[in-house]
Amino acid sequence: MENWSLRIEQSSKPRYLAIADCIAQDMKDRVLLPGDRLPAQRRLADMIGVDFTTVSRGYSEALSRGLVESHVGRGTFVLPQHSINTTRDERRAVANDLTMNAPPEPTDPDLIERMRSGLTVVSEDLVHLLRYQNPIGGDIDKEAASIWLSMRGLVPNLDRVSVTPGAHATMLAILTILARPGDCILCEDITYAGFKKIAAQLGLVLIGLPMDENGILPEALEDAIQRHVPKALYLNPTLHNPTTMIVPQHRRLEITDVMKRHNLPLIEDDAYGFVLPDAPPPMATSAPELTWYIGGLAKCIGAGLRLAYTVAPNARASFAIENGIRAFSGMASPVCMALATRWVLDGTADQIRRFIRSESAVRQDIAAQMITEAKFLSKPHAFNVWLELPHNVTCATLMSQMSNHEIGISPENAFRTVGEQDRFVRICLGGRIQRENLPKLLSHLNNQIWQLSQ
Repeated sequence: MENWSLRIEQSSKPRYLAIADCIAQDMKDRVLLPGDRLPAQRRLADMIGVDFTTVSRGYSEALSRGLVESHVGRGTFVLPQHSINTTRDERRAVANDLTMNAPPEPTDPDLIERMRSGLTVVSEDLVHLLRYQNPIGGDIDKEAASIWLSMRGLVPNLDRVSVTPGAHATMLAILTILARPGDCILCEDITYAGFKKIAAQLGLVLIGLPMDENGILPEALEDAIQRHVPKALYLNPTLHNPTTMIVPQHRRLEITDVMKRHNLPLIEDDAYGFVLPDAPPPMATSAPELTWYIGGLAKCIGAGLRLAYTVAPNARASFAIENGIRAFSGMASPVCMALATRWVLDGTADQIRRFIRSESAVRQDIAAQMITEAKFLSKPHAFNVWLELPHNVTCATLMSQMSNHEIGISPENAFRTVGEQDRFVRICLGGRIQRENLPKLLSHLNNQIWQLSQ
């Protein structure tokens, strides 16, 4: 490891990748032999002149390549050559959509090893999991879902709980239950872009409701119900995507009071509710008989699971969800369900969630330090900032200037239900963006905003 510093310095790759490359090369050259213990992360950081986080991510990368294995309390060890994952498709590692508002990815070797261990256990039953299963989960999956939902104060009967194939498929199923083409659905005037696309696909008319800093206005909801006779209301009240707004409890109760007077169903998208340490209770707790609650796992565990824990207003509605899932998706993936259930029951899911929570807070601090040329809205645990463009800067121009940089930027019009606006952009801070690269990316963004505004 004496020449690692030079090799890392000469590499064109990020330092954490260069560390993993050094491990791989030394294994190939027989400098590192199977069973050799790598230096402790802090010791290696001192030896090669990088920070601890870079080494930690380098070890995580080596772990994901199958070069090493990690044992809590014992250390990180070189694996035999035949154990190396030679089939990993590097193209898959970079084929990610940066514009998606993804959580930060785990980097701790111990956590990654724990995640892989769960996958190994699940794979022991792989043949069974490749068969057709209950479309909305078996009893063990619903029990795990109930445990997870209890962290948000939800304690529904299991006959109201479904394990569904992600929030999008769930929204699609719910909307086909509640509405027909041409019907009106109410939502925020700036709303989740994915919901807009689903509504458009189904031929539904979205009516955006005006908001203040606390969410939609109850009086506007009252007026819209009387004017448009909507079939449902869709809300994303916790860490609202894209504005990061959190609807306070008093406003939630005002909204549910209006809903109850008019018997208006609510589709509550609680994608980010599990990330916050002190989120207000879901609106489903104050209007359970009207609320279709969707607790997606994409933001609090990982989008690749394509799962959501869904609570219907009653058992009959849950049966309707099951029929919808059968029609559109066949079933939620049994492999993904088994893995999610394993992670929930053994505590891995909660550990992932806590990592995402703490890492998101760090990244928001970085954004606050680096973005000085524009105002933006954010919250300490959000995955993005909602940035207000200077008056002479357009979204298209900024996106063009940042096109060669790995940071996701989405225009305001992707989220707006009515009219054309070019005042805001959503800047994503998570996904495969490494924390060590974020300051440089945001510094460049800040410089581009300054230059374009001159």
